[in-house]
Formats: sequence, structure tokens, C-alpha cells
Amino acid sequence: MANFSVAAEWQLLGNRFYRKLEIYQMLWKHVDLSRNKVACSPFGGPIAIIRDDSKIVQLYSESARRKLRIFNSAGILIAETVWKHAGGRLIGMSWTDDQTLICIVQDGTIYRYNINAECLEPNYSMGKECFEQTACFEGTLFCVADFKDIKPYKLADPAIGMEDELPHCMAVIEPQYTLSGNVLVLLGVADGIVTVEDDDVRQVESDDLRGPVHKLAVHIMGGFWRDLRMMSALPPEQMAWCELDSVLLYRDDMLLVVGPSEFCISYIDEPVILIPDCDGVRILSNTTMDFLQRVPDSTESIFKIGSTSPASLLVDALDHFDRRSAKAQENLRLIRTSLPEAVEACVDAAGHEFDVYRQRTLLRGASYGLVFFGFGSNFQCDCIQEMCKTLWVLNAVCDSGIGIPLIIQQYKSLTAPVLIGRLINAHKHLLEVVIMHWPSSKITASLGIPDATLLEILLDKLKVCKGISYAAVAAHIPLLLSIGEGDMALTKATESGDPDLAYLVLFHIWRKRPALEFLGTIQARSVARYLFITFARSYKHEFLKDFFLSTGQLQVELGKNPIASKGSPLHGPRIKLIEKAQNHFSETKEHTFEIQHELEVSTKQAIFVDSSITDTIRTCIVLGNHRAAMKVKMEFKVSEKRWYLLEVFALATIRDWDALEKFSKEKRPPIGYRPFVEACIDADEKGEALKYIPRLADPRERAEDYTRIGMAKEAADAASQAKDGDLLG
Repeated sequence: MANFSVAAEWQLLGNRFYRKLEIYQMLWKHVDLSRNKVACSPFGGPIAIIRDDSKIVQLYSESARRKLRIFNSAGILIAETVWKHAGGRLIGMSWTDDQTLICIVQDGTIYRYNINAECLEPNYSMGKECFEQTACFEGTLFCVADFKDIKPYKLADPAIGMEDELPHCMAVIEPQYTLSGNVLVLLGVADGIVTVEDDDVRQVESDDLRGPVHKLAVHIMGGFWRDLRMMSALPPEQMAWCELDSVLLYRDDMLLVVGPSEFCISYIDEPVILIPDCDGVRILSNTTMDFLQRVPDSTESIFKIGSTSPASLLVDALDHFDRRSAKAQENLRLIRTSLPEAVEACVDAAGHEFDVYRQRTLLRGASYGLVFFGFGSNFQCDCIQEMCKTLWVLNAVCDSGIGIPLIIQQYKSLTAPVLIGRLINAHKHLLEVVIMHWPSSKITASLGIPDATLLEILLDKLKVCKGISYAAVAAHIPLLLSIGEGDMALTKATESGDPDLAYLVLFHIWRKRPALEFLGTIQARSVARYLFITFARSYKHEFLKDFFLSTGQLQVELGKNPIASKGSPLHGPRIKLIEKAQNHFSETKEHTFEIQHELEVSTKQAIFVDSSITDTIRTCIVLGNHRAAMKVKMEFKVSEKRWYLLEVFALATIRDWDALEKFSKEKRPPIGYRPFVEACIDADEKGEALKYIPRLADPRERAEDYTRIGMAKEAADAASQAKDGDLLG
């Protein structure tokens, strides 16, 4: 049976298995979670850390000044800033859905930071009343329902249900998860739970809620909450839902997973932070980021020890096939009627894995099973292709340099547009593996959407991505051709208004289809028909005759164009260019693919195949592989000017300013120094731009660029040298 010792590390809780997967070894240094205030964003989001000024902390080599530091989930520093705010001790901090960090200090002031540790203006105050209440601990509750429109207000007085005693714990259910559409606060008190809204306080009536409640946890989706009674002398420090049927508790050196009727315990030797997600709990420690989840049904059916499910037998059959064992056929005979079920389970299980090798094994198993389907099967074979695309995205963002660990349910809940927005905010503009996935899917599914509307949707998302390749989006047309969607590709190409793109599709269909079928295809499309006739009148007269004969218009055409009857080709300049372009396309596409495939093998990153020559060179430079970039340049005779532009903007994208300066000094750039200035200013590096502005030959350009970076005196001096009074003014 299929068993890669995967199930050996599972833990049984009741009748369900749980597993803890290691996502990252944390790359930070000298971070002790027990001595810091920590805020972690869900859905693989960033981690904010600031030294807890209520504790004695060993500073190592750090400055005594407190810093707010923001890391990605792998422990790589994104940004940091000195904490300069007065107003008393930092009470707490948390991330909003749009990844704004909210920090509240003791006097009720709210400070907001973006993911780049930039303090956002304006700051807000909860008001004098809030400060006074907080200072004397009278238990009044204040609420901010929307941090995009901060308007603090006071909730109903909860003293009714507390019997003059402060609550033991508190949890909040956000407005989108309540029936009233208002914030709902849960308070654990001496005799159960009290709910507090804008103008209402109620005691929760239930026989299960009698006695003191010491800890409350609300599920991330807001619909479920759970209380904890005194199971020992001390309540846990943290409590978090693990999906919908178990809760994870942490105190000191102990993790406890509590199910409906049983529990299991594990011991740890360092402090942890529990980060609930929609399908599990991330566990952050000083050294690792782990993910605890209930083992998905599809994964359990495949890897459970002793499993004889169709999916398990299918993966096992693949293993035997790889070892050239006849037992592969025996397994397939056993599950032949259940192959669709087995393939679906393998595809689903692949989406729940972080391990790339295991993803590949499961998808290979699914593909292997697909081979044995009957031709009359109604099974949707594109599920494997869609999962491959999705995993391509998830593996890219899970890389430690990006640090957004997601599995498929989290990705679906977050949605691709939100993920793209987060990448843009984090300045990860070159992650085209993700950004290209979205418009390509949009184009494929947009036959019912007017082109103008589709273009507006695409540009609205892509315009903020500096360096994004619009050619890569347009390259979705060849992608449609490669998967046999010629009619859709022809529709999109003719609607684009680009005749060269339309000719590309026409030539492709011409080669792939029988003559009569091709003629029928273009006859139904006026633009395609016109382009074909224009081309054939000057070049393929025999084929033009067939076309007009098939439509009953041959005599009309002979009357218009007598030369067509002779079959003599007219090689006009444009026709020669089109023919030459067609030949080049046929000859070089395979060669391009070979080079790009070699790059993917050597870099172990599936980001080159089907990209343009420009994007291939730029990606090589970004990855530091200049030898490969130079090879592509030489193979495809890229001009020196184009090469310089690609090098400049690629180095600026990765912010390698030393390499950019060295490159500028190798020889006099054929593009001049203006692109160097533009690249630095676009990256908001005014100091770097100053290295190149004095080298601009035109004093007018120097004046304009000095003005752009706010250096008025230097701009005036350059304008004086240009003897341009208007510019000086």
C-alpha cells in the first residue's frame, strides 16, 4: 500500500488524525518571543515584534532604543522603525484584514503602521473618557468597528452581568459574523458568559455555562466560540481553534489538543505563539514555524497505514510502475471502476501539502490514473492542470524570500486578488508567477465580458506593478493555441486589433486543420476572413481560389483580380515580412523552449518556459545568473541598448545599487544615464539618483531631475547653465 512513512508522525485524537508540519526554520536571530510583544497576521501574514518594556530583557548587541520590527513568516526582516511614541505603555497590537498594524497605547491613542513599518497619518485617540476609564480600571468597553473609518464609541455598560467583578477573559466577534451587524463582545465572568453590544448586555443562558469561565476563543471565521473551565490550578496562556472540532491550548512548556471527547499532549522547550487559520493553527516559536491541522480526508485515505482506498492503491500502483513491477497492473485492475474517485483524491491531497516532492508524487499518481480512463469518460481532466497552476502559485509565495505559507483552503478563502494586493504592498512586483496566473485565468474565463471592461479590470490590477510584462499577458494567446483552444485564440486575437497577433493564430490554425475546416473557420469571422484574403491575394493564389470556390464567389474574384487566375505570387514587402516572421516563429520557438527548460532545471524554478526573451533575461539578472542572461542575449541577438535597459531596471528592482553603479562605469552606456536616474527615482532612492544626475549631458534634464528629488538650488544652477529662463522660473 502507499505509505511513505507519512502517517508515522500523525497523532490520533478520538477517531481523527492530526499532524504538525514544519514550514520554516526561522531565519531571524536573537528573537525571544517570551520577552516581546508579538502580533501575527493570519493567512501566512507578517509578524510584528517589539520589546516588552514591562520585562527585563537581555539586549545582546541591540540598541537600548525600542524598535518595531516586521518579519515575514520565515523570520526575514521586512522593515523596522524606532518606537518614538509617548502616551504610556503599549497595551496591545494586532493586524487588520488589509495588513495594517494597529497599536494602542495606554492613553488611548491608536497608531497605525503598514507592512513596511511606516507610520500612517493621522493618529487617532479613543478620547479623554477612554483614557480616564483605562487609568482607573472601571471596566467600560470602548469599540472601533472599522479601522478604515476610525470612530471610537462606548458599548453598553457590562456591569449588569459582572456583579462588581472584573471579567476573567474577553473575546470579540467581528460585525460580519454577527446577526445584528454590530461588534459583539464576550466576557468570561464568575457565573458564565456575558455578551455586550452597542446597547444590550445579556447573560448567556445554558446549563453548560455555569461557573467561572477563564478563557475564551473565537474561531477565525467568527461563527463559533468556546469557553474553558478550570481543568487545572491555572488557565492556559493561549487558546485557539484548530478547524471546527478541536481547540489547541498552550501554557508554559505544554501544548494540549482538546477534541470533542479526548485530548493529546505534547511538550516543548521554548515559548510559542498560536496563530489560528481557517484550516488549522500555525505555531510560531523562536526557531520554527509549524502548522497543526486535522489530517484532510483525502490525505488520510491515501497515507493511512493499511489503507486500501482507491487513491492509496493508485499511488501504490505508480510506485510499482516506477520500479517496473507487474503489481502496478494488478492494483489498477482492482480500482478500474473507481479511477475518477482515486484521481480526485490525489489531486485534493496535493493541495494540502507544503512538501513539493509529495505534491509531485500525488499529481503524478493522478496523471497516471488519468491515462487509464475510457475515451467516453465524463471526468473533468482539467482538475490536474488547475491544481498544478495553483500549486505553482502557492510554492512561489511559500518560498522563504516571500514568506507567505498557504495551503489550498487558505488560498481560496483569501482569494487571488487579495494575495496579489499583498504582494504589491510588500513590493514583490517581480513575482510574475503569481501575477500572471490571475490575468491568464481572467482572460480564459472572459468570453462573456466586453473587451473594454476586461481591459479595465486587468489594467486596474496591473498598473501598480512596476516592471510587469504586458507581453506576458498577451502571450496567453499562444497558451490557448498550445492547449488546442484555436477558436478562442482567434476570437481574442482578432478582438485585440493587433494584425500580427491575428496572423500568428491564422498560421497556426492553417497548419493544424484540414483545408475545408480552416476555410469554414475563417468564413464565419469577418476580420479573420479579410486578413486571410489580403494575405492570399498577394501570396497563396491557389488557396485563395479554393476559398472563393467554397463560397461560390470565384467568378466575382476573377473579375476583380485577373492576376489571381494565373497563380502568380506577388511578393510585396509586408507579405515577405509576414512570411519571414512565420518561418522564424516556427524555427525558434522550440529553441527558445529548450533554453528556458535548461534554465528551469538549473535554477529549480518553474518560471522561464513560455515567457518572452525580455522577461527571460530580466529574470536571470534578478536571480544573479548573469552568465545565463548573457547566453540568451547572444543566442537571440538582443541589441546593446535593450540589454542595458533590462540590466538597469532589473538591478534596481532587486535594489542592488552597488552592482548598478559598477555597471554604469564599465563603459559609456549606449542609452545614456537617464534610465539610471529613472530607475533610482522610481525606487524612491534619491541618494542613488544623485550619483547619475550630474552625469547627464543635457543641463535641462539635470534641472528637471534635481527638481524631482527636491534639490532646488542644484536645479536652478543647471537651469542657469542651460540658459533657459522659463525652466529657471
